[in-house]
Amino acid sequence: MSRRTSPRPPFRLPVDPYVLVLLGTVLLAALLPASGTAADVAGGASTGAVALLFFLYGARLSAREALDGLRHWRLHTTVLAATFVVFPLLGLAAGGLVPAVLTPSLHDGLLFLCLVPSTIQSSIAFTSMARGNVPAAICAGSFSSLAGIVLTPLLAALLLGSGTGGFPADGLLRIVLQLLVPFLAGQLLRRWIAGFLARRRRRRLLGIVDRGSILLVVYTAFSQGTEAGVWHQVTPVRLGALLLVEAVLLAVMLTLTWYGPAWLGFGRADRVAVQFAGAEKSLAAGLPMASVLFGAQASLAVLPLMVFHQLQLMVCAVIAERRARAPRPAEAAPGPSRGRVPAR
Repeated sequence: MSRRTSPRPPFRLPVDPYVLVLLGTVLLAALLPASGTAADVAGGASTGAVALLFFLYGARLSAREALDGLRHWRLHTTVLAATFVVFPLLGLAAGGLVPAVLTPSLHDGLLFLCLVPSTIQSSIAFTSMARGNVPAAICAGSFSSLAGIVLTPLLAALLLGSGTGGFPADGLLRIVLQLLVPFLAGQLLRRWIAGFLARRRRRRLLGIVDRGSILLVVYTAFSQGTEAGVWHQVTPVRLGALLLVEAVLLAVMLTLTWYGPAWLGFGRADRVAVQFAGAEKSLAAGLPMASVLFGAQASLAVLPLMVFHQLQLMVCAVIAERRARAPRPAEAAPGPSRGRVPAR
């Protein structure tokens, strides 16, 4: 008698609840923006929240663990090249869509999206789901986050420029004071406070602090945008065009980060790690950076990033699910290869 198995539950596209909360915050800022004294208080609180976020990033990110992955330098170099070279080049190429498809402000936001470091959590989750090299994905995400602290602001200064209105003249000083100094302080104090922060209850509390701080940053940025009248620059047609452009951008990056590593000689598990770490962007890192870099124009700057974040979750979840169900090809016999990085 054959044994009956329970049917597999249908796969559902992930709609990140936090993105829904972010959209609710944007709506609140559009309807009830902070103004006058309330705007000053919200701005000061947002500045403090950004500094706290990067202090916590520094305290929790182990540079030693990231440096331990240097032996996988070809894989990490591939991810960094995708994140900070190929993505920015595609963002610059999208400038040809202005003004017919994208407004200059939306293109600045799209270009900023291309400069943001890779996400860590979702790339690791999708790599694990697709049976990829999870340790490599962890190291690649850590490298990207560390590099993004410096490279994202510098690339924004170089590619956006102070003359476009997208990058303030005093942006580098603000970056140093609000991002680098707290991050370095967290790194210096990590040996004394990392254990305290790693306890389960405190991790949950810190997660609330992280997300609450980002919500405050979003509310402040979009309140400033509402007061400045930036929403008159965005129409439903422009938003639809932005979604289409970002869908093409994601498709191109997913294709390049899958077939490019194959051409370089990487094994399947490493190709999975490169694809998810190299084609995704971090909402958590990008939002506070944008508030520092763009000031009152941050609302339009972060809109493409928010759209891309939800898009990458939905598409990458489908890809990871299909890779998990696909028969796994036999890996090459152990021995030296051109690019395969052994899983640790």
